[in-house]
Amino acid sequence: MDVVMLSRIQFAATTIFHFFFVPLSIGLAFLIAIMETMYVVKGKEEYKNMAKFWGKLFLINFAIGVVTGILQEFQFGMNWSAYSRFVGDVFGAPLAVEALLAFFLESTFLGLWIFGWERLSKKVHLLCIWLVSIGTVFSAFWILVANSFMQRPVGFTMNNGRAEMNDFLALITNGQLLLEFPHTILAAFMTGAFLVTGVSAYKLLKKQDVQFFKKSFIIAIIIGMVSSIGVALVGHQQAQYLVKTQPMKMAATEALWENSGDPAAWTVTAFIDTKNQKNTGEFQIPYMLSFLSYSKFSGEVKGMKELQAQYEQEYGPGNYIPPVRTTFWSFRVMVASGSLLILFSLYGVYLAARKKLENRNKWFMRLMVFSIALPEIANASGWIMTEIGRQPWTVFGLMTTADGVSPSVTAGQVLFSIIAFVSIYAILAVVMVYLFIRVIKKGPFEVVKEEVSSDPFDKEGYRHAIS
Repeated sequence: MDVVMLSRIQFAATTIFHFFFVPLSIGLAFLIAIMETMYVVKGKEEYKNMAKFWGKLFLINFAIGVVTGILQEFQFGMNWSAYSRFVGDVFGAPLAVEALLAFFLESTFLGLWIFGWERLSKKVHLLCIWLVSIGTVFSAFWILVANSFMQRPVGFTMNNGRAEMNDFLALITNGQLLLEFPHTILAAFMTGAFLVTGVSAYKLLKKQDVQFFKKSFIIAIIIGMVSSIGVALVGHQQAQYLVKTQPMKMAATEALWENSGDPAAWTVTAFIDTKNQKNTGEFQIPYMLSFLSYSKFSGEVKGMKELQAQYEQEYGPGNYIPPVRTTFWSFRVMVASGSLLILFSLYGVYLAARKKLENRNKWFMRLMVFSIALPEIANASGWIMTEIGRQPWTVFGLMTTADGVSPSVTAGQVLFSIIAFVSIYAILAVVMVYLFIRVIKKGPFEVVKEEVSSDPFDKEGYRHAIS
């Protein structure tokens, strides 16, 4: 019943659940914009129907994502008031821009996109969905501005025990942000792409609306391939950046207690003994940690023991080693999931190029259905590694997590709110899954039929769409 631990559990639970929806919204909006662009350029109704069908799933996901995000915001005032006071003058500007500009941009033009079919011109309607997509990306950017400050504080000065922003440009050109932002956005595109490929694969296995879902699969698998490879490349750059700015996190990611030596081997698996600060049963790949850290097959990486002594001199007495097992294994889950996604997307593009998607490849299509979960697993494990690996800091080098909690909140209050939030989220999850399955079972043309038949101004559009 520790207040700090309970507050951390609550924030982790609500953030992970919210983060299931955010990348999917960003990725689906981008894919829908591409599909509608193809409709405007080629003039084929099938691409319009694609935008409408996948747009239905996007709207469900977007609505639930907004609700989970609102619940998450309450925690800053309830459980983390000391932290909020400390960073409020820094976070105020980027979070205000996110709410007043980016979120309202996507919300306003999403409304126009929903109700603008057959009322707006094709190009204006297309512009609406692209502005929605851009709005989702902008929202992510400003949120990551705040998160990047927590990882690497820049552009601030200390005044009366609080961080105050004195250089907005430094904040938005933070080196952490310049790598974290593309990594997150590409992961979001990948998440949306694999939802589309997974649903399309399911429908192809059922031999339902084959041509529609075959084309949807092809569009999405290309986006999935490009984005998954991009995520890996930017992730490699992030690892090198960690060596410079958060070496303790990098060492924990590798369960590296002592200095690695030169060259450094990458530990694939190990039994980690945190009590005695040693590993047993290690399986290592020679030279690979040096390559991961420096893009060359030489170079030493500092271990946690040496960094602990260094941090004690710099920040004072304390334990600066994060939870090693969680950091170590979450990184490997992320890498394994991402690697599978790259392999699946490459093979999917190969099959599409050879025109063999629905022939003699049922095993692959079944894998693609299950691959819907892989980006979400990679996203969640990557976030866990990023945040847990920063412990005990909530703002690196400036404020510890223990110092950020609200002084007047009791453990019982936090526990009650955890139960309440998790219960609400469980209900939302059931509702979302039900609505997703319902739309998917109906299929694209039934969805279009329902939309038009419920619109008294669009009877001609319906007759044209199904002709």
